Amino acid sequence: MITLGIETSCDDTSAAILENDSKVLSSIISSQDTIHEPFGGIVPELASRRHMECITLIVERSLCEARLSLGDISLVSVTQGPGLIGSLLVGFSYAKALSYTLKVPFVGVDHMTGHILSAFLEPEIPTFPYIALIASGGTTALYQVNGFMDCALLGRTRDDAAGEAYDKVARLLGLGYPGGPAIAGQALYGNDRSLRFPRAWLEDNSLDFSFSGLKTAVMNHCNQSSMKNENVDIAAVCASFQEAVADVLVEKSISAVRQKGLDTLVLGGGVSANDHLREQMTARCDREGIGLFLPDKKNCTDNGAMIAFSGLKRFQAGIVGTFADDVFSRSHLGR
Repeated sequence: MITLGIETSCDDTSAAILENDSKVLSSIISSQDTIHEPFGGIVPELASRRHMECITLIVERSLCEARLSLGDISLVSVTQGPGLIGSLLVGFSYAKALSYTLKVPFVGVDHMTGHILSAFLEPEIPTFPYIALIASGGTTALYQVNGFMDCALLGRTRDDAAGEAYDKVARLLGLGYPGGPAIAGQALYGNDRSLRFPRAWLEDNSLDFSFSGLKTAVMNHCNQSSMKNENVDIAAVCASFQEAVADVLVEKSISAVRQKGLDTLVLGGGVSANDHLREQMTARCDREGIGLFLPDKKNCTDNGAMIAFSGLKRFQAGIVGTFADDVFSRSHLGR
C-alpha cells in the first residue's frame, strides 16, 4: 500500500511517500526559515501563502524521488490540526482535491499523533505502552501511549512551549530565527553552570510544564546587566538557559515513566532534535534502566512521513475522512 503524507501545520511544507507501514520511499521538506527570519517568528499569512506556492512542487518531488506517480497512491494522509488555520487549510484542501481526483480515500491526522508515533519510522521500534514526550515550538506535553489509536494526556505546558521559549530568548539575545539551532550553537561555547536560571516544577508530582518564568528570568538578567553597563555573556546565557530547559524535560519525563510504572520513553517534536537534551535524556535513562527511543533528527521536526504513518494506522482502524471534515487549531488528543 502506498500512502502519501502531507504536512502543512505551521511553516514547513512537507510530503512523504510510505510503502506499507515501514518503508519511507521519500520525505521532502521545504523550510520557510528565510521568509520568517526578518520578523523573528512565524507570520501566519506569509506561511500560508508560501504553502500555496510550493505544495504541488513538493508532492511532485516526493513522488519523483520515490519513482512513483499519482496513480500509484492508495491513501492520502494529511495533517488536520493543530496548527495555524491558514497553513492547515492549504494542505487539507489539497489532500481532499487529490482524494476526489484520484478516487482514493484520505485521512485527517492530529499532528501530535505524528510526533507520538515518529519512533516507528526507525529500524528499532518501541512496544506499547510507553511514555511520549513531545516538545516543539507549539507544544510541550507528556502522553501515555497504549496503542496506535490509544493515548492519554498526562501533562502539558501551561504557558510557553519549550520551542517557543527558545525562539523568544533567541530574539531577546538578537540571535535570529529559528531560536533552537541558534541557542544550541552559542551554548557550545558557554558554561551551563555559570548562571542559575529557575526551573518551574509546579505542584508535587505535577507533569505539567511552564517555561514563561524561565524566559522572563533571562530577560531580567539581560536588563540588569545593561543597567550595570556590563556586557551580556551570550554563550553563558544560552548554555544556562538550555540546561534549565533540559533539566525540566528530563525530570518530568522520568517522573511520568515512574508514576505510570512503565519502562519505555519516546521523544518527539523539534526540540527533541537538540543534542544537549538527547545527551541528557540518554544518560539519565541509562542510569534509571529506562528504554529510550530517539527518532532520527529528520523525523523529530515536522515531516510528512510521520503523518503518512499515523494516517495509515487510522485507515487500518477503519477511519476515513469525509469532504465535510474541517481543520482545527487545538489538539484534544488524549483528553
